[in-house]
Amino acid sequence: MNTRQCYEHILGIVCSVFDAYSAVLFLPGDDAEVYPIAASFSLGDMVAEGTSIAPGKGLVGWILRNRQPLLVNNFDQRQSHLGYYRSNEEATIKAFMGCPVRGGGALCIDSKRQYSFSDKDQKVLHLFTELLAGIHLEGSRECRQESVAQYFASLSLVHELRGRYTKWPLFLHHFLKIVAGTTGFEYCVFASRDGTGENYAIEGESRQMLLGDGDVPTFPMGNGIVGWVFRNDAPVFSEGTDGSPVAALFGKGVHMPVFSSVMCLPVIIHKVTRGVLCLAQTEPRRMPDEMRDFVRMCVDHLALFLENLYLRNRLRQTLPQAQVERRIPVFAAPAEPVDTGEDA
Repeated sequence: MNTRQCYEHILGIVCSVFDAYSAVLFLPGDDAEVYPIAASFSLGDMVAEGTSIAPGKGLVGWILRNRQPLLVNNFDQRQSHLGYYRSNEEATIKAFMGCPVRGGGALCIDSKRQYSFSDKDQKVLHLFTELLAGIHLEGSRECRQESVAQYFASLSLVHELRGRYTKWPLFLHHFLKIVAGTTGFEYCVFASRDGTGENYAIEGESRQMLLGDGDVPTFPMGNGIVGWVFRNDAPVFSEGTDGSPVAALFGKGVHMPVFSSVMCLPVIIHKVTRGVLCLAQTEPRRMPDEMRDFVRMCVDHLALFLENLYLRNRLRQTLPQAQVERRIPVFAAPAEPVDTGEDA
């Protein structure tokens, strides 16, 4: 797989993840004044390969010049333009989103549906740009390209889980297996905080170490690396290659192997760390940027699934009350109290 094929493979997954019409990558070329298309993927065949865009020209040029992301959910061709389509294809585009690429360039996606993208999508798109920048800036060794291709193939599987498994236990089981298998870590675990915020519990493991039949191990929020991530809303990356000791995942006294390499990331929902995803290895190991970015993207998918699950549960709770209120005539108050079936 050459560099362009690697780019195109990634852009194909980008289109799938965001349900986009086209994904186009612009990178610096020989002429410092313009940025040519380095690769593209589209559901149509109207992307004008060989196009170069100068900073400041159209929406893509705005990103190139300002080095800032851009989100346009109601694209008006009378006020601006994209510049990478042939014929009149651009007139069919209704939404656009793009992010600058570290080292120069831009990753852009579009859709034929209005309001297709969100601020959360933009954050995920930024992670894709980091992976693409890593390939562009650090070389295109065959093994590196195969590694990146594997990460994005697995990311596509994670994306499909949300539609395949609507029940949380099944989703989490398959999610942890995919993340552990793709990264090669011996152990992958997810912990969630309780309602009081004073403790956290183990909800799933890629291999059984703590969870038994019906057991849900719970630890104080101050315990171990996982507790630190909960309290500080920040990730931990410890490769262990310098020989320094690594704190225990869940604190002292917990019967587990001694891990030398640990990666723990917060799962943030509504600006609060609701969970922590951890990967651990008994031997020291490197964590290249593309691996870290892959795990970050997986965490974003996990947060989105949990947020949707929370909204569905809230809807189930409020729907019976809404049905009761709908049955009450609007022209007169009920003579007797209405029994909603819930405690006051």
